[in-house]
Amino acid sequence: WDIFRFVSQSSKFIKPPQIPFLASPSNTVKKRVAPGETLWTPSSSQNLFNFAPLDDVVMGGASSSTVDNNTGLWRGTVTDANNGGFVGIRSTPFKNGLSLNMSSCKGVELRLRLGDGKRFKFVVRDDTSFNGICWTTEFDATAGEGGNGLAGLIGTSARNESNDKNTTIRIPFANQTPTIFARTVSGNTFDVTNVVGFQVAYSKFAFDNELNQNFELGDFALQILEVRTY
Repeated sequence: WDIFRFVSQSSKFIKPPQIPFLASPSNTVKKRVAPGETLWTPSSSQNLFNFAPLDDVVMGGASSSTVDNNTGLWRGTVTDANNGGFVGIRSTPFKNGLSLNMSSCKGVELRLRLGDGKRFKFVVRDDTSFNGICWTTEFDATAGEGGNGLAGLIGTSARNESNDKNTTIRIPFANQTPTIFARTVSGNTFDVTNVVGFQVAYSKFAFDNELNQNFELGDFALQILEVRTY
């Protein structure tokens, strides 16, 4: 178990504890978001957050991935060593402690490239807890040319999309599945007025010990070109 990589990854998403008598009152501001607003795009200074890796090292695994916030390229290698088998990226805490009121939106729209037909998960979070409920939706990336897409990345950028098609995926809030560690949980209601994070995962597991039918161990790549509301 790589404890140093575990600390390096998990620390990006956990706020340090506050000393009670020095803690300032909560000043979380809810930003109302309208349909059609861009929430994240590569290298934009307007982004409220960045993405950072959160791989199966947090469970003792050995899979590894990296994400480039200047291009949106997420890539890595998945292994089932040490009972692992997943990689992920998660949004860092929103700037200025913001949360998003998305009550006027139906969901989130992703513009993607690469992925080679593999099945990923998109997660919306309405709680800042590190291991809180993941409001999860599975989606399949478009199968493009160039195998897993890695060969087609050489000499390209986020805006050079000639080797692989862009695809747009819609994540409707109404169809999300509440999960914790890929197990479904009941008795919960999604708080669309308090969206505090997003996550993308590539895992050998679907839900409740069922296997992902569009998953392969080894190298993968997915490029995120835009996250927006609809």
